[in-house]
Amino acid sequence: MGWADAFTLVLVALGALFFFAGWVGLVRFPDPLSRLHALSKSDNLGLGLVVIGLLPQASWPFGVLKLVALWLVALLAGGATGQVLAGAVHADAGATREGAGPEPGPAARRNGNGQDRRPG
Repeated sequence: MGWADAFTLVLVALGALFFFAGWVGLVRFPDPLSRLHALSKSDNLGLGLVVIGLLPQASWPFGVLKLVALWLVALLAGGATGQVLAGAVHADAGATREGAGPEPGPAARRNGNGQDRRPG
């Protein structure tokens, strides 16, 4: 086994370890944002290690460019998907916190006489 094969074996194994750690975070963490954070960080690092490990095995230059392009597309897609999911979680948390959305302002709480509608 040459140095390229050993390099590939080590980095792909480390990448798989990070993928496994992301899966554990996805299963074990309590709330959606913690799960999303664990999964996105470990997947990005795991994919990066796998791609770097496969670079010595790829044909030059097009195989290398394809691997790097795949990694960059996965990074961009993961970031965009994470933003959309986190926004949906925040929107859902805001809608269910007080029943149906944010608390109304002072003008909406008053009745026609200028009295506060809330008891107390």
